[in-house]
Amino acid sequence: MKLKYAAVWTAVTAAALITTAGCGTQAAGGTAEAVDGTDAIMAALGRATDRTEQVGSAEVKMTASMGTGTPVTMDGTYSWGDGFAFDVLMDTAAAQMQQMQDDPKMRMLFVDGAYYYDVDPQASGPLEGKEWMKIDGSAVFGRQGAQALSGSSGGSPSASMKGLKYADNVEDLGSETVNGKTATHYRAVVDQKGMGKYKEAYGNEDNLFGSLTGGATSITMDVWVGAGDLPVRMIQEIGTMKVTMDFEKFGATAEVKAPPAAQTGDLTEAIKEAGAAR
Repeated sequence: MKLKYAAVWTAVTAAALITTAGCGTQAAGGTAEAVDGTDAIMAALGRATDRTEQVGSAEVKMTASMGTGTPVTMDGTYSWGDGFAFDVLMDTAAAQMQQMQDDPKMRMLFVDGAYYYDVDPQASGPLEGKEWMKIDGSAVFGRQGAQALSGSSGGSPSASMKGLKYADNVEDLGSETVNGKTATHYRAVVDQKGMGKYKEAYGNEDNLFGSLTGGATSITMDVWVGAGDLPVRMIQEIGTMKVTMDFEKFGATAEVKAPPAAQTGDLTEAIKEAGAAR
């Protein structure tokens, strides 16, 4: 397996599923400044934040693009009610992970700060006879970046919504129809001073994610809020990366558990070494 090559696509696919962290509740900086109607906008986003946190999980469909190549599509469940986790299927070919999995879809989990990829057992090396490949988040975002993204809600949609209060400006772009649902479209921009601790994850070009996106000087987030004060769609742009998440259904998703250790090969250090040699 060409680890340097795998490291690049691991970073793209793994980061795509956690970039919705926004800025969370511990970011530094002031409050939002809107073109007009700040109070009404922030009140609406505050209600949506509370509702998103309350439901605790969702079924989602997602597309991640680095601006080149085929966007990576994913669908599955996110859970943030009792620690952040997800369980998704992604397009193997679009992620260029065919060397790891023959099936057109590859399953990926995120549990307790680590990514798990359902791979074909390899003939030799750390994945010899293993069904799962493990990569700790520190291999993608660096140690400090991974620590910033850890926590009860981590990179969840709930954390994204909370982060909107640290935006430099917010706008109400009016009513639109998204996936057959009527929703209000809001846009917010968070610069580096508003990222707070998340700057280590997104704005640092020394980690693998930052080297791929060029390091984020700002995060632009669009959110469509529909019935029941719940988001219908989120789009985030971080450097050269664009992530679109559509919410299919909220609540009542299955618990996400880490695969058995005996079936897992840990490639964290190998990916870190490959990333350092980029």
